[in-house]
Formats: sequence, structure tokens, C-alpha cells
Amino acid sequence: MPVLREARLLGADLQSGLRGGGPAAARRIRRLLDAEAVVLADLDGPVAAHGQLPPGTDAAALVARVYEHGTLRQPHLCAVPLVVADELAGCLVASGEVAEEDLTEVAGLIAEFLDHADLRTARTRIAAADLRTLRAQISPHFLHNALAVIAAHIRSDPARARVLLTDFADYLRYSFSTKGDYATVAAELQATQTYLELQRARFDDRLHITVRMAPEILPVAIPFLVVQPIVENAVRHGLEKKTENGHISVSGFGEGPLCVIEIEDDGVGMEPGFARAILAGSGPPAKGVGLANVDQRLRAVYGPEHGLLIETAKGSGTKVIIRVPRFMRGVVAE
Repeated sequence: MPVLREARLLGADLQSGLRGGGPAAARRIRRLLDAEAVVLADLDGPVAAHGQLPPGTDAAALVARVYEHGTLRQPHLCAVPLVVADELAGCLVASGEVAEEDLTEVAGLIAEFLDHADLRTARTRIAAADLRTLRAQISPHFLHNALAVIAAHIRSDPARARVLLTDFADYLRYSFSTKGDYATVAAELQATQTYLELQRARFDDRLHITVRMAPEILPVAIPFLVVQPIVENAVRHGLEKKTENGHISVSGFGEGPLCVIEIEDDGVGMEPGFARAILAGSGPPAKGVGLANVDQRLRAVYGPEHGLLIETAKGSGTKVIIRVPRFMRGVVAE
């Protein structure tokens, strides 16, 4: 079992690739192989070593020969390429009484961990790109309406106009913030409440708002701009079409290791199949863009099992549920 433990910890060492965890990985690989020395290299040359290679051995030249000719065998020395997703990604060198089969096996394990690291990096880049897209999609319709409402209150209720203008500035500042990809539930909630207050003024106070959030989840870090786009979708596509008063609630609570946030409206609702199409990206381009974007980012960060859940029916309102881990490596609010 110690070997399995070392292999598992090797995966943790290489979570950020050879450049990030190479030194720790080299020490661990040396123990796994019981080698005199180990060298890890990427395509730019050696990045980490542990132990001493035979006297007179030029590690950089050795790695270059492997890249040119493939596996290299010498007395008390063996080097094999690291192939990730069918592409040369690096080299593993070991000296001592190390069997080539064992070295090849460990090289395959390293390649698998590096492939996982590449996938994590790709998911992070996709999530960041989706966030930039969402920021660029802030509705001109909303901006125009918010400014029109503020202008309308300047003469009739200047005090409220000043409050709304401050809310509008806070909303824009948060939406275009460049601090990072994650925020606390508390920060997301504050931005959502600001947005709702602007909408409530536009609805002539026909929009009723309920916010209930358990204190224990307020410091939980979640992807930036997750709650507000769902609320905006509820207002635009659920409540704007109603002639009578509308209600929207935002609630959150802990569920064991999970943070659960629910956004519910009593608007016009939609067919469940239509909701599925929106999340799949096959719905009308003018509707549900925010929902699909949030769903994709949640899946990219937490895995496919943590996408949005939508409960809805025509004429019966809509509930959107976010259920994500309360703690996850790399998900930290700045």
C-alpha cells in the first residue's frame, strides 16, 4: 500500500505540471524506483532532479538525445520519453539498478497526471473565457432602463434618484471587476440585491423581493457572477411579461458539504424541454444566454454533476438551483 500512496501523492505533486511540482515529484519518483538519481525534463530541458547522476553525465545532452532517438539505455542509466495525448511532452531519466519496464510504467503514470493537469488548465481557461463573455453580455436593455428610471426620479424623488445612481455605480463596478474568477456568496448576494433594487424601481415597486441566506454559507467562494445572471434571466423572461405584481426569492443554505442557492420566481415559466434546450445551448440565442453561461462555468469548475438544475412549467414560475461544494481546491475568493 505504501507504493499506491506514493503514486497518489505523485499525482498531487504534478497537479500544476512539471514546472510547478517537478522537484517534489522527482524526490517521490526516486523513492518509487529506488533509484540513485532521477531527472525530470520538459521540452525546454531538465526542470527537476533528485540525487546525483553518474560522474560526467550531461543531463541536458542526455535529454536531447532521448528527444531525437527515443528511449536511451546505458549501464546503470535509462531514459524514456514522456508522451501526453500522443505528443512528446518531456523525459524521465533514472540512474542505478532500475528496470526499464519499471521506468516505463512510472513514465506512463506521470504522463497520465500531466494530461489531467492540462485538462484542469483547459477547464480554467474555458471558465475564464466564459466569464469574459458574460461580462460583455450585460444587457444594454437593462442599462438603458436603469438610467431612464434614475432620470425619472430626479425631479419627483431626488433622494431616491441618488440612492439608485449609487446602486447603479456599485452594480457596474462589481460586474466589471477584474479581481479574480471567484467571489464570496456574500459579495454575489450584495450585487444581486443591488440589481434587484434597480429593477424594483423600474417596476414601480410591483416587484417583491425575498432574500434568505444562511450565515454559514456567506463566506463560501463561488464562481464570479453566478447568482445575478440567473436573477436577471428570471426578471427579463419570467416577470416582465406579467401584468400583475411579481415575486422573486433568493435563498441559500448549507447541505452537508454542499452550498445550495435557489432562485425562484412566480413568472410565466417555460416548458421543461425548452429549459433543457437552453442549458444545452440549443435554445433561442436571445434567451437564456446567462443560464447557459453559468451552467457551463459551474461544470468546468466543479465537474459535470454540478450544473444548474431548473424546475419549471408553463405558467408556474421557475426555480433554478445551484448546488456546489462548500470547499474545493483552487476555488478561493480574492
